[in-house]
Amino acid sequence: MQRDTRPTELGDYLKHRRARLNPDALGFHTGRRRTPGLRREEVAHLACISATWYTWLEQGRGGTPSAEVLERLCHALQLTPPEREHVFHLALGRAPEVHYTPSLAVTARLQKVLDCMTLSPAMIRTATWCVLAWNQPAAVVLTDYAKLPPAERNILRRIFLDPQVREVQTDWEGLAQSLVAAFRADATRSGAAEEVKPLIDELMAASPLFAELWRSNTIDTMGEGTKVLIHREAGRLSMEYSSFAVEGQPDLTMIVYNPSTPEDAQKISALLSAAARVPD
Repeated sequence: MQRDTRPTELGDYLKHRRARLNPDALGFHTGRRRTPGLRREEVAHLACISATWYTWLEQGRGGTPSAEVLERLCHALQLTPPEREHVFHLALGRAPEVHYTPSLAVTARLQKVLDCMTLSPAMIRTATWCVLAWNQPAAVVLTDYAKLPPAERNILRRIFLDPQVREVQTDWEGLAQSLVAAFRADATRSGAAEEVKPLIDELMAASPLFAELWRSNTIDTMGEGTKVLIHREAGRLSMEYSSFAVEGQPDLTMIVYNPSTPEDAQKISALLSAAARVPD
């Protein structure tokens, strides 16, 4: 029978994280210390657990701590979100409960990734489906989000409340059903249930179809597929889309739409050329 090595791995990790902390910065008297970092009893004090139990945890014989204790240890050791997730996997074999932290902007580097896709509309949205960033192809093919107030850059709000967005969809009801099911899954996965409640209440009151779809409790994903729309200037456009999680920012998703055919790519190129000729 294979021995469970997780207690030992957890203990080793806690010990290494303890060694990197600065006692002075945390208000502990440094004095003469044989090893760097905090003492075991100091970590135990910060985590509100007994020094004996903490010692046993580092030695791999303290049993399985609860999620609550792990949270206190992570806070005491000043762990980053990825480090906190690692501790939970070591101790419990699962990720910690999600605490939703909304992103308000994307980094310049992430924006450059979008801008490098010269013929593929691409955007980054939050778990509440607000669009934070986009490239020029997205502006000319989908929506020029720069012309919208931030509060109106929500995908669901535009799909259900903007007649112009509805008109360009080849299968609006089918799209609406897929979006609501994927939105529910995203909000739950990211821990954003409270954050999306005002939007849900607004759409429930304004759109009978949204209310019906939301009450159906359907769950789905939109990892990849094909989007077909009738563009006002380019006519019928087909694009294959893929979704990607943004590493280190679990509330963000990048969506990239690649033209399905060379003809679709030519149409997008023509739209971009026309937009470039329009004076500011």
